[in-house]
Amino acid sequence: MATTAWRGLAPVRAVLDNGAVVIAQQSPTTPAVTIHASCAAGTVCDPPDRPGVAHFISRTIDRGTLHRSADEIAEELDRRGVSLSIGVNRHAVSLVCTCLVEDLESILGIVADIVMHPVFPDEEVSTRRGEIVTLIRQDEDNPVAIATEGLLTDLYGPAHGYGRRPKGSVESVEAIDRAALQRFHSAWFRPRSLSLVMVGDVEPAHAISAATAAFAEWEAAPPPSLALEAVPPTSGRRIRVVPMMNKAQADVAYGFTSIRRADPAYYAYWLMNNILGQYSLGGRLGDSIRERQGMAYYVFSALDANVIPGPLTVRAGVSPDNVERAVASIDDELATLGSEGPTVAEIAESKQYLIGSLPRTLETNMGIATFLQTAEFFGLGSDYDLRIPALLQAVTRDEVHEAARRTLVPAQATVVIAGPYAGPVQ
Repeated sequence: MATTAWRGLAPVRAVLDNGAVVIAQQSPTTPAVTIHASCAAGTVCDPPDRPGVAHFISRTIDRGTLHRSADEIAEELDRRGVSLSIGVNRHAVSLVCTCLVEDLESILGIVADIVMHPVFPDEEVSTRRGEIVTLIRQDEDNPVAIATEGLLTDLYGPAHGYGRRPKGSVESVEAIDRAALQRFHSAWFRPRSLSLVMVGDVEPAHAISAATAAFAEWEAAPPPSLALEAVPPTSGRRIRVVPMMNKAQADVAYGFTSIRRADPAYYAYWLMNNILGQYSLGGRLGDSIRERQGMAYYVFSALDANVIPGPLTVRAGVSPDNVERAVASIDDELATLGSEGPTVAEIAESKQYLIGSLPRTLETNMGIATFLQTAEFFGLGSDYDLRIPALLQAVTRDEVHEAARRTLVPAQATVVIAGPYAGPVQ
């Protein structure tokens, strides 16, 4: 197998006295440093009676601190040509930016101030609340959002951390005020929930020293424990149609619960998903439904093995006339892969692709920082990039077949269809 030579990363990991984790990777390709700060305070941490707080935090945390106003933060970043991106997922709120090496200490100071000392001014909270309500109403008019969020709700239940709408509802967001944001921040933003990754043209010792200076004053108890219950696989097929007759396209979200990221079978599932249709123009789904049958504007599969068994989903966008045929074709492709398994050629090609693509995903500081955050979150080890090829190569065809047989069962699929279609579909 011919693959790009890969010598591996060499991250340096340190744990500060307050429990914060700092990871530094030297990468001399450009005179810049990417900073990726992640706090384990994602949407699963939302209060059950007030979904949307973590997302609201991600929209307001940089709008003023004890030491800087929102305008001062923006001016300091702009003066150094830095754009700060803040995002949230199920398990983390992340602050990401890239700065020149000589600005590392200054930018770390700003990031630390935002993470540790936000004040959530009432005026900013009111402004962001209005923006979030607008986003929620846009989602409620978007077949893609209705189908994808609806699938997760049906798989996990509306009260589960994986099944709640990440932005919340209009009603819950209108009830979120400054006090609610402060309570959430105080509970979940703690030193022991922080992992800080820095990648760039800087000595790891210097980067860790700068991070220590920025965050050493932060003292707090560990964050609360969070218990997420796994959801058992469904015992029967469930189909829900959400008619949106003023739209041009129907969106199909089709899926199952799968496995935990820590499951030893993960690599078999990774290969299985790649064979099925990890990329919209590749895999069995794309070849059959989009290329040969011409039924879908897009079709792909996605595996989100996570802290608990996460979803394995198939997504497709089709004309309303093709909904029944597209769902039947998804059924056929999944059933065939589950019953017959992958071919020897599919296994070899998928291994070659996934192993060969690894160096490309780590070509940029941002790609490396994201990879290292993922490895830290799941406890994969500092040499994970070097172990991936052997982990994939060790997977057998029978193991991939077993992953497909266990999971890709159309009779147990949950399907949500949103768009100009009223059903029925089997």
